Amino acid sequence: MHIILITPAPSGSRAGNRATADRWASLLEKVGHKVSVVTEYEGAPCDLFIALHAWRSHDAIQTFRKCWPETPLVLVLTGTDIYRHQREYPLPTRASMAAADVLIGLHALVSADIPEEFAGKLLTLYQSADEIPPATNKAAASGTFDVCVIGHLREEKDSLRAAMAARLLPDESTVRILNAGKPHNAQWQALAEQEVAENPRFQWLGELDKPTTQDLMAQCQLMVMSSVMEGGANVISEACRAGLPILASDIPGNRGLLGNDYEGYYPAKDQAALAILLQKAESDSAYLRRLTEQVSELAPLFTPENEQHSLERALEMAFQRRSNLEG
Repeated sequence: MHIILITPAPSGSRAGNRATADRWASLLEKVGHKVSVVTEYEGAPCDLFIALHAWRSHDAIQTFRKCWPETPLVLVLTGTDIYRHQREYPLPTRASMAAADVLIGLHALVSADIPEEFAGKLLTLYQSADEIPPATNKAAASGTFDVCVIGHLREEKDSLRAAMAARLLPDESTVRILNAGKPHNAQWQALAEQEVAENPRFQWLGELDKPTTQDLMAQCQLMVMSSVMEGGANVISEACRAGLPILASDIPGNRGLLGNDYEGYYPAKDQAALAILLQKAESDSAYLRRLTEQVSELAPLFTPENEQHSLERALEMAFQRRSNLEG
């Protein structure tokens, strides 16, 4: 088939939406489809249309549905769609959901936070990641307990919460926060620079390419996922595949990937609670080992084979639902 996939993120961007679009194009092309990844849509024909982001892709979705009312449409719900835009911009966001034949949610709890009328066309897809072999002796290399925070610096990511927590640790702690990400704007640039100047436990690495990010994850003993909203972060998939334990804010987007039994949650935006867990992870080898075992048990969810199977299932569902509607 010829598939058009629209994403708001331009070519070359390291935004999550662009990474998802490019990875899906590769997976779909492996099974014989032709995929055109675009950022603008003006009515070109295709056999199936995939849109990333309900609100940002609203105009494209409406154009597509008007031009090609019988062609299947798959919509991927992002974290901002689910936890912000369907409340701030309910009409366009829900219009996109209504126009889609299949909705893809990127974690297992999405159904609880979208209108009940759309639950029947929701499919859960776990984003995949390459396996990253962990370093054999992480602590010996630097003499520090290295904790990575990976993602663009912005409000939704609560990007400096781990740095704030590190300030609360006792003097004997060797925790070092290594933050990799591009600032969303000048304000976040200034905040990161201020944290570097004031916090000796904090290093800001800027935006890293994929191989360097993988090297960082292999180096670190722990990752902090501090977001206040997430649609299902691919960096969690990457950490699980790397066997890298995670301390995660207790939000649906994290719980929907790591599960209710995961032992590394802290209340979102609570640096005091996060500091307690950071100290426990550094000082209690049994606790760190338990988190490592838990993420390793989850790793099979996040294989490329599993993601490709879910993608193919989404396409089948879209054609079936469109056929039923037309029939």
